[in-house]
Amino acid sequence: MTPAAAQTNVAVVEDHPLFRAVLVDVLRQTADLRVVAAGASIDELEPLDERPVDVVLFDLHVPGKAGAEGVRYLTDRGKAVLVVSAFADRDDVLDAIAAGASGYLTKDSDGPDLVRAVRDVAAGRSHVCPTLAGYFIHDDGRRRPRGERREAHDLTEREREVLGLLASGETDQEIASMLGISVRTVRSHLDRIRAKTGRRRRAELTRLAVESGCDPPTETS
Repeated sequence: MTPAAAQTNVAVVEDHPLFRAVLVDVLRQTADLRVVAAGASIDELEPLDERPVDVVLFDLHVPGKAGAEGVRYLTDRGKAVLVVSAFADRDDVLDAIAAGASGYLTKDSDGPDLVRAVRDVAAGRSHVCPTLAGYFIHDDGRRRPRGERREAHDLTEREREVLGLLASGETDQEIASMLGISVRTVRSHLDRIRAKTGRRRRAELTRLAVESGCDPPTETS
């Protein structure tokens, strides 16, 4: 007998009752995702530390703890955060990622996009919907989310390209294809980046890319 797939416990923080109900309904129709809490604010879900939550779907514009502050509050408690927001302001996106969000979806994403994003984030991968990936390309590095200092870490140009593509939501295989190198080489670059920076998870590397102004290449050979 094939073993049952492990379930991912999901919480939803969304202050619009109808859209919250839609999110919950989509998740409940997916066998490997289980909704364990839903509310209009982080405060309604407290105490978070006592809930078995793997991923939090978080609207940035909710009462109480909101925006990057809310993201940081959730990640500080060990919860992976997938932002789902109607507003795709570049500063909001970059600040949310810099605060530790593992993914960002706009509310015009469909059900399969949502499910795929939750699974990516639950697996420790980053997920940024294609309509927002350009924010990383066009960020010139002059902004510093919440006053954070730019970190160079002595990365090579190739390492910065790999890091920028990772932050745009590309998989190791996709990065290899875009740069014309092998998957093994991509992973070697990522291992060196981790050794240089001390950042281990993809969400942490995505945040590093934002802090460091690492842009994915606009052209590849």
